Amino acid sequence: MTIRHTRTNTARLLAALALFSAVVLPQVGLAQPAGIEPQAEKLLKASMAFLAAQKRFSVDTRNTIDVVLTSGQKLQFGAAASASVQRPNKMRAERRGDLVDQVFLYDGKSLTLYNPGQKYYATVGAPGTLEETLDFARTSLDVIAPGGDLLYANAYEILMENVTSGFVVGKSVVEGVRCDHLAFRGADVDWQIWLQEGKQPLPRKWLITTKDIAGSPEFEVVMTKWNLAPKFADSLFDFTPPKGAKKIDFLPLIRGAAQTR
Repeated sequence: MTIRHTRTNTARLLAALALFSAVVLPQVGLAQPAGIEPQAEKLLKASMAFLAAQKRFSVDTRNTIDVVLTSGQKLQFGAAASASVQRPNKMRAERRGDLVDQVFLYDGKSLTLYNPGQKYYATVGAPGTLEETLDFARTSLDVIAPGGDLLYANAYEILMENVTSGFVVGKSVVEGVRCDHLAFRGADVDWQIWLQEGKQPLPRKWLITTKDIAGSPEFEVVMTKWNLAPKFADSLFDFTPPKGAKKIDFLPLIRGAAQTR
């Protein structure tokens, strides 16, 4: 199928849907709701509190990120990731995709990044808690865990910082799981989050739109699998350099160059 055929078929589909939208499609108001709806705050706070209360868990994700060319054209790149967390001070995250092949290891004392493809690794002393280490990695090493904001004990406060409006869009389904779909807006970033219904209100999808960058690139995380009772081997968070691995140093971060969340 060509681009021209796709456009034609899309136009026909939209025309057909317009005839039935009053009956079939959910009606989302065009006006931006003023302020932050209490129900949106309540659902988000409950979800982040539930996740913060989990002493250990693992999650598999599918991530996509936009890159905007100087021409204005967008390119999208994907990666699969998995994270294992044991509060208060252990984490292992593995990412592999179009732009990254990396293992992130934190054992409560040190942080190690390992590139399996090239067999390079770097290790540095780290703070004593997961939250402090995520901050340290971001501000001192320019290393940002995808979706890392959700791992903080105070994730709700972090997410709501600089938010000016928010509302419940409605019900949705992500990976076969029924969710509440919330949308929030800030000066530079808009974001949406899909939270699982019921007694385990886990985040199932998170979409961030960066408005202060040309082309408004987006970053999306889909949580494909949660495990709230994983069995971790003692060695899961430790790093033993494989045979032939080469140790390198982290590049010094230029002051002010650290990325924001």
